[in-house]
Amino acid sequence: MLQKFGFTQYESQVFEVLTASASPLDATTIVKYSQVPKSKVYEVLNRLADKGLILSSFTVRKKLYTALPLDTIIEKLTDEFQTNVEELESKEYSLKPVDDRVWTIKNNEAIYSLSRQTLTKAAHSIYFSGWSDDLLPLLPLLEEKQDEGVNVEVMSIGETDSLLTQTHTLLPDERHEALERYQLLIIDEKELLFAGVEQGEWQGIQTLSSPLVKFFTEFFFHDVALAEITQKYEDTLMQDEKIRNILMKLRY
Repeated sequence: MLQKFGFTQYESQVFEVLTASASPLDATTIVKYSQVPKSKVYEVLNRLADKGLILSSFTVRKKLYTALPLDTIIEKLTDEFQTNVEELESKEYSLKPVDDRVWTIKNNEAIYSLSRQTLTKAAHSIYFSGWSDDLLPLLPLLEEKQDEGVNVEVMSIGETDSLLTQTHTLLPDERHEALERYQLLIIDEKELLFAGVEQGEWQGIQTLSSPLVKFFTEFFFHDVALAEITQKYEDTLMQDEKIRNILMKLRY
């Protein structure tokens, strides 16, 4: 019967034996009458004790077990059932909204305004990647966020002078054929703004889509790693023609 209340078969078998016995039983006797494997019986007894269905006592040689009176168990299960019903009735359920939409935006001034607005919402982390002159107008706000305790990490194409403690710099090479204007902003690893220049005009996307945010976050740290490696081992890398040609093709 206990299985109808969510108990396992082994729990039901052990409890039935204890209820049927007029005196406390040890584990060996419980195994004999319940047919529960010896390797499982102590685990089952501990679960029943945790659920408040049995009592245990140590004697000189062994530990004995006995079940609570059946009317006590019935009262306990009834009270628990009623409590669960009341909790179910009072609980409010709602689906967490998932916004996977991707919004497009044009115009440099509009993208700058949206960048500032997005930055103000940051509570935990900010990842920014872009050219140093595009970064410059946002520096005061980034420094302010850092002072508030937000983790701010910046990847700058070109030298920049700031109070930010985590700034990575890539110095453009005139042979870098694929290096293009772009701006990447990721807030709290849940919202991103990415923009670039297409046909002489700034165009961008803004989204809360988790897969895209995750992808662009990896994109950001990929660029950071490449910039740090290139800066530290520039002489060695640039002497290798094959590696140099690959690096010059990266967009960053």
